[in-house]
Amino acid sequence: MRSILVLAAALAITAPAIADDDHPHDTWVSLQTAQTGAPVREITRIAGEVYRFRNNFHFSVFAVTPAGVIVTDPIDAEAAKWLKAEIAQRWNRPIKYLVYSHDHRDHIAGGEVFADTAIVVAHGRAKDVIIDEKRPTAVPSLTFDDALTIELGGTVLELSFVGKNHSDNSLVMRFPKERILFAVDFIPVKAMPFRDFPDGYLHEWIDSLKRVEAMDFDVLVPGHGPLGNKADVVAYRGLMEELRADVTRLAREGKSLDEIKKAVTLEKYKDWSGYAQMRELNVEGMHRLVQATRRPN
Repeated sequence: MRSILVLAAALAITAPAIADDDHPHDTWVSLQTAQTGAPVREITRIAGEVYRFRNNFHFSVFAVTPAGVIVTDPIDAEAAKWLKAEIAQRWNRPIKYLVYSHDHRDHIAGGEVFADTAIVVAHGRAKDVIIDEKRPTAVPSLTFDDALTIELGGTVLELSFVGKNHSDNSLVMRFPKERILFAVDFIPVKAMPFRDFPDGYLHEWIDSLKRVEAMDFDVLVPGHGPLGNKADVVAYRGLMEELRADVTRLAREGKSLDEIKKAVTLEKYKDWSGYAQMRELNVEGMHRLVQATRRPN
């Protein structure tokens, strides 16, 4: 069942409208970066009033509305402070919601920076891990199991749990009007999977990709790397299914892990980012996951 949160209309009425002068450019890059070698930080408009925030190799999204701002993964405390200051300077809007994509520290550290004004939202299992593992971030105050819709100042954000994949609590965030979908770490764009699938759930992962393919969107925003589209979800599922099939077949033939690593070349994906660094690790991880879930004859 999908729950809906709506901020009071009176709040939206009192906030000034967003004018084009508030953001004369589509991209803002931290000048400090060029001058001092500090982290690369930038804000880029994706569509409408939905923006992408970059901190080196990590990305999140945020939406500016007349009633305030919805932000997602803070990444780390310093990145969050930078983004909070930029939002205050450029739009002068309060941050009303902070949404975590999943529980992993490298995406959600620093949430306390926004928690003074924001309701912190996450999947229920993410909250449990954040507390148990003592993640350095704000503990979510609002959780859900399957789906939640946030409406703020006329902007709608749909949060969906599509199943286990890169973690057991990853969310898909969809802006239906802007036709944007934000998904972190489990759908890279033309890039190989990360290492050996740490904290991964093989069969559920592939099923979750199929559920994303059924959603209505044009722009795929990953937590790392370039923007993509629905075709990139299909392509990544193809890689996962091919890797699973090849490793399973060779394991059933009694091949050793070293033999499997040499045989599974994934030649079709040689131009994808990280191919040289990740291919053998991908095979190792897939072998581990396949052997954990199969029952040999």
